Amino acid sequence: MPYLNRELSWLDFNARVLHEAADERNPLLERVKFLAIFAGNLDEFFQVRVAGLRQQVEAGKAARSPDGRTADEQLTAARERVLGLIADHSGIYVEVRRALRAEGIDLVDYDAIPEHHETLRQRFLDEIFPVLTPLAVDPGHPFPYISTLSLSIAVGLRDPDSDERRFARVKVPQILPRLIEVEPSRFVLIDQVIEANLDTLFSGMIVEEYHLFRVTRNADLALEEDEADDLLLAIEEELRRRRFGEAVRLEVERSMPPATRGLLLRGLDLDEADCYEVSGPLDLTGLWEIADLDRPELKPPSWTPVTPPRLLPPDDDEPADVFAAIRAGDILVHHPYESFTASVERFITQAADDPDVLTIKQTLYRTSGDSPLVQSLIRAAERGKQVVVLVEIKARFDEEANIIWARKLERAGAHVVYGLVGLKTHSKTSLVVRREGSGLRRYVHIGTGNYNHKTARLYVDLGLLTCRPEIGADVTDLFNVLTGLSRQRTFRRLLVAPHSLRSRFLDLVEREIGFAAAGKPARIVLKLNAIVDVAVIEALYRASNAGVEVDLIVRGACSLQPGLRGISERIRVRSIIGEFLEHSRIWSFDNGGDREWYIGSADLMDRNLDRRVEAVTPVEDPEAQSRLATIIDVMLADDRRSWQLQPDARWLRTEVLLGRAGVVDTFEALKEDALDRAQVAVVPHRPGAGTGSLDPRA
Repeated sequence: MPYLNRELSWLDFNARVLHEAADERNPLLERVKFLAIFAGNLDEFFQVRVAGLRQQVEAGKAARSPDGRTADEQLTAARERVLGLIADHSGIYVEVRRALRAEGIDLVDYDAIPEHHETLRQRFLDEIFPVLTPLAVDPGHPFPYISTLSLSIAVGLRDPDSDERRFARVKVPQILPRLIEVEPSRFVLIDQVIEANLDTLFSGMIVEEYHLFRVTRNADLALEEDEADDLLLAIEEELRRRRFGEAVRLEVERSMPPATRGLLLRGLDLDEADCYEVSGPLDLTGLWEIADLDRPELKPPSWTPVTPPRLLPPDDDEPADVFAAIRAGDILVHHPYESFTASVERFITQAADDPDVLTIKQTLYRTSGDSPLVQSLIRAAERGKQVVVLVEIKARFDEEANIIWARKLERAGAHVVYGLVGLKTHSKTSLVVRREGSGLRRYVHIGTGNYNHKTARLYVDLGLLTCRPEIGADVTDLFNVLTGLSRQRTFRRLLVAPHSLRSRFLDLVEREIGFAAAGKPARIVLKLNAIVDVAVIEALYRASNAGVEVDLIVRGACSLQPGLRGISERIRVRSIIGEFLEHSRIWSFDNGGDREWYIGSADLMDRNLDRRVEAVTPVEDPEAQSRLATIIDVMLADDRRSWQLQPDARWLRTEVLLGRAGVVDTFEALKEDALDRAQVAVVPHRPGAGTGSLDPRA
């Protein structure tokens, strides 16, 4: 079966990100942003994906990936691809730096500003020198621990008395800004300032050479959950260990001599293949400081999310009644085009303050450090409401922040659950139980993105607000699985991993195959972040061969190979990269002419289908379905931000395939759509809502 390697496909995605930095049609500071995003993405690739492959090699595992490669072969192929990307990254940085200079933003080399040396030396002595700790390496000083993703200076020294050569390491402080402003909008790197003043750190020694380097370590948690008496304490201990994970990458300046590089490799227990030479500055994640400069003319026009029309407040002094709006019909919200604050946050805020609300249940995978939503949950608990929060403390790189929130919620009186053993809870679900008249009604939010008001302005996500009884009953049952000992495996309307999601998806594909055989409308459209699961890909190949048309919109890794004769002729794959990060998941099945729609938290990866708790919901409201169709139609028509995967596994821009400049930009088109919808008169009632009940059989 044709299968594209997951790791190499992900690197292809990061190459598409890098293209945005090179594209001169993008505003200049947007290009700077993409340079920084690329660098951060590559860091995570080494911390997680390369680290995992190295562990397989060290464990002597002979298993091959679905494309037939051993872990060692994947590492070799990934290195070759990364070397090319690093060279491109450095070259684009040079071009962007030149363009910045033309706009009055100058990233200068220390040697080019002798007029500032005296001032910079004094600033170094006052602000930098006190926090530096040089560490020698010799028989009395073993090779020092070097923290992950930190910049360091390898210093070659000579003792003038004995002529003996010595080595020391100086860490560039991460607590200080990477860039030092010497004049308005003129910056020098802090590492260059430190290098120019090394004599103050090594009094009496001769500094013969200095070279910047950077270490990346394994950041994956190796937690034996079954053996943990207290999962929270176990995670905290593992976070402490993560700091000392094995090194997986050494980045060095191209000018570093082989002897110095060899010393570092030996000290880090790395091979030459783990070393990456970089032309230009190391760690371009520091460019976020430039991307965040207050130069609006060098950024995309500022976008202010609109309030969903049915959630507009009746007047300036009175906020919208979210519960009344949901009772009138399901509400589909589309971030960042529509406001997260005015929809999802408002939903939880109103629930916290409403005396008729009895219970709020919430899953939290990633959220911000100053989350208004979590503050509302805390307030609700303090007011005596039953608040239940599943905080996923195994969410990679957010474990520490989630532990902090978990403890604050517990102190406020909320019931906090830390997830299920062996599974990450990735579903995005909220449940509010409200007393209405003589009964109770359940209100639900099911989304594709995290409950994070900051990323909701940057990530494209969808959420469904509904009080449909069956969905409310399903979400209730799901929380009972998450917080109690329920072993429920089947649900009324929701597709839930790891129980029914995989089998239900495959059933839906087989149903389309049946419709194609019967000569009825048969088409599958999937919008995802990644598709790498073997069984899913095999099913889509079968669908293509049976006559089903398949369109995939995949932001990141895609292991399916489209357009192959006799295998995937009816499958088309495209990717959209641009101003916002595409994060929503949408499924569409023609269903013989009665088109079905789904949204949810899951990508089609084995981890999502088998090792995570995910929730995917049908979208049955006609207006919401129409909105989903508009989103898909726009993305399939995009010829400005889109790429298409070719049968030979190359990604080509749609513009190149069409031989002309693109005119349909997904992000601009969906902004216009949101503005247009905001002008439409609000219809007071639409069919499809219903009264809720706490009858679990509903």
